[in-house]
Amino acid sequence: MIQSLWQKYGKSVLLPGILVIIGLCYFYFSSTDSSPPQEELIETIQPTEQTKTIEPVEEAVLQQVLVDVKGAVLYPGVYSLNAEQRIIDAVQLAGGYTTDANTQHINHAQKVQDEMVIYIPEKGEQLDEVTSGFISMPTADSSTSGGSAKDGKVNLNKADEMTLTTLAGIGPSKAQSIITYREENGGFQTIEDLKKVTGIGDKTYEKLKDSISVK
Repeated sequence: MIQSLWQKYGKSVLLPGILVIIGLCYFYFSSTDSSPPQEELIETIQPTEQTKTIEPVEEAVLQQVLVDVKGAVLYPGVYSLNAEQRIIDAVQLAGGYTTDANTQHINHAQKVQDEMVIYIPEKGEQLDEVTSGFISMPTADSSTSGGSAKDGKVNLNKADEMTLTTLAGIGPSKAQSIITYREENGGFQTIEDLKKVTGIGDKTYEKLKDSISVK
């Protein structure tokens, strides 16, 4: 029977139908196989750079220093400043210059340091050129050696040249004269003997008498 149907309708019906079915199957499987494989999308998360935490910087506490302002200022004395301040600030704390102050050799921009001595000479005052506007810097052991006593006074009989130059108005040449005097005269008997040193008169002595000793 199939053979008879084939012979009767095969060419006109069955063969085209079979071809259509084969074509549909081919199209279905080919479209399925040829579809590109779906790629798995992997989102790469880059590690977020952590913002560096900036720790709050504590405001630096400025170091306090003490300076001794002497000479031709309205209010000589010891003043407290911070380490970032300058000579001009110390002078202003001391009331400023007197009318007869000689400020020619003062470095107003210099920063202050602890235990600094600032001496402002008067006009016409006889001082060594290098010590006009004398700025004395403390030495590391100035409080215990070199002729300085614990009370801060300079011992004229023991002080070395460097220590003597910390005195107001005493430069290297006058310091050497003091040393020469005590070597030649067996030392200073009283602080008034300082006036016997060449180049040191009553005016200089009056400025130094509270800063010197002989014991």
